[in-house]
Amino acid sequence: MRIGIVGGGINGLCCAWVLAQAGHEVDLYERNTLASQTSRASSKLLHGGLRYLEQYEFRLVREALKERDAWLQRVPELTSPLRLVLPIYQGSQRHRWLVGAGLFLYEHLAGKSILPPAQWLTAETLLQRDPQLKAEGLLGGYAFSDGQMDDHRLALWVADQARLAGANLHEHSEVSAIDTQGHVHIAGSSYFHDRVINVGGPWAVTLLEQSGIPSPYRLDTVRGSHLVLERECQQAYLLEVPDERRIFFVLPWQGRTLVGTTEVRQQVHEPIECSVAERDYLLAAYNHYTTAPLSVANINSTFAGMRPLLYSAADPRKATREYALDRQRKLLNVFGGKWTTALALAHKVQQQLL
Repeated sequence: MRIGIVGGGINGLCCAWVLAQAGHEVDLYERNTLASQTSRASSKLLHGGLRYLEQYEFRLVREALKERDAWLQRVPELTSPLRLVLPIYQGSQRHRWLVGAGLFLYEHLAGKSILPPAQWLTAETLLQRDPQLKAEGLLGGYAFSDGQMDDHRLALWVADQARLAGANLHEHSEVSAIDTQGHVHIAGSSYFHDRVINVGGPWAVTLLEQSGIPSPYRLDTVRGSHLVLERECQQAYLLEVPDERRIFFVLPWQGRTLVGTTEVRQQVHEPIECSVAERDYLLAAYNHYTTAPLSVANINSTFAGMRPLLYSAADPRKATREYALDRQRKLLNVFGGKWTTALALAHKVQQQLL
């Protein structure tokens, strides 16, 4: 079949790779450059999503954990195992027993993993490893494993695999409309395909609206912002935002420290950038846990990406991270989707196209 894919983020690129490998004639259309939006503005993690267990998203977490290990084994030059610590303090929102139970379930869902199991570390051990960690009220913490990646380079690696399999990837090709008959409209021209996949991420529903096609799903477009701090942290952390149940990451990244993320609703037409309020929020959360607090002057840069979440809750922090597929004759729409599970999503897309 001749297949047209609209959207050159990681989900679209994985679809192009899988479908080209299966022998289909694939044309992917991206309005900017490949993986230039959401897919390069992630927290750089390959992970199951420990916090999603609190929302009972067991299927998603299991799938993501399997895919995490697969990425680590498939592309070791662009990925690496990462050992994180989740410290427990007096008055923490999550008690030691709850975190321990969550990690037990996390590892059970992962099955036979290539990564080492979680372990409890005493406060003394944590402070020996990182003397700048706040000691007051520290009870200890759990060390556990996930993966880290260079999201942009890994997405471009997938693009290379798709090209090697025969896919045609068209950059700077903005699709103005699609239909359920297999047509893709670009700059006044119409291109016919046996199947069309709308995998436009945050812009998937917008494209349907432009095309006069009803969407069975609403998207919650949520901005996630990050800080890049000048100095590199000594340890990767998963931390609770003070006085909230939200968590955030502090991660070593290319000689610096990545701090994120936020969850702020925004419209697709608004600029995707870290606001001053988000910057101050993340910096305050980081400083809460260190004896060497930083100021705005210590921030090297900021970046933000817009997540296409399925609308499922009034509070975006509680929105599901699941994805959904919707078939309308020759058109297949993809809503949602996480970086880690992009290849698994692509295989499900392949099955839906038959």
